[in-house]
Amino acid sequence: MNATPADQRRLLEVAELDIRIRQADHARKNPAQAARVNELVAKRQELSRELSARLGARDDLRAELDRIEADVAVVDARRERDDERLQTVSNPKDAQGLESELASLARRKSDLEDAELDVMDRLEQAEASVAEQEALIAEVNGEGAALSAAGKADVAEATARFEAASRDRAAVAASVPEQLLALYDRLAARSAGAALLHRQTCEGCRMVLSGTDLQAIRQAAEDDVVACPECGCILVRTEESGL
Repeated sequence: MNATPADQRRLLEVAELDIRIRQADHARKNPAQAARVNELVAKRQELSRELSARLGARDDLRAELDRIEADVAVVDARRERDDERLQTVSNPKDAQGLESELASLARRKSDLEDAELDVMDRLEQAEASVAEQEALIAEVNGEGAALSAAGKADVAEATARFEAASRDRAAVAASVPEQLLALYDRLAARSAGAALLHRQTCEGCRMVLSGTDLQAIRQAAEDDVVACPECGCILVRTEESGL
């Protein structure tokens, strides 16, 4: 295939824009924050499971405290009732029975109050444990929100770069002969597509060409489209090619 040196050099612009397009496309599809965000999502799930367990333990203690307080209220009501009856009873045997029951109720209330203090202490610890876990989740949420916002900004920026490079690529490609561009596109599927031959080195694969290959390129006409013998991309020759 033949193409003017100017047309061949324009392929370098196309190749550079294709690199920018690929980089921008990768950046918008794989924001740098994605891995950490995924880690935070997994961490939040783990923390949430632990929070559910701690909330369950706290709620159980609240229910136990409510039950004890209800029992205390029952004991107080019975003591008040027995005190009133004791003030009016005239039978010594009945009075003795009421006094015995009042003593039993006093012991029962003392036991309930001890249990109430113990549960209140454990409930305070459970509340602190829940607050601690909620603080950890809030910290994870805060970091996740910041990373998500940064990721969205990066994706928007990468998308803008992608669209700009795509527009520029279309404009440059329109000035390249159709057959030459088609050849480039086929080669670009498996190599750089087109690269500068600089100081006897293909900048597409970074391989230094052998003397035999360089001699063959020297003998090619200026408008001949030559390929790198190593990677197959179109080699664009300039005064810096070292031929």
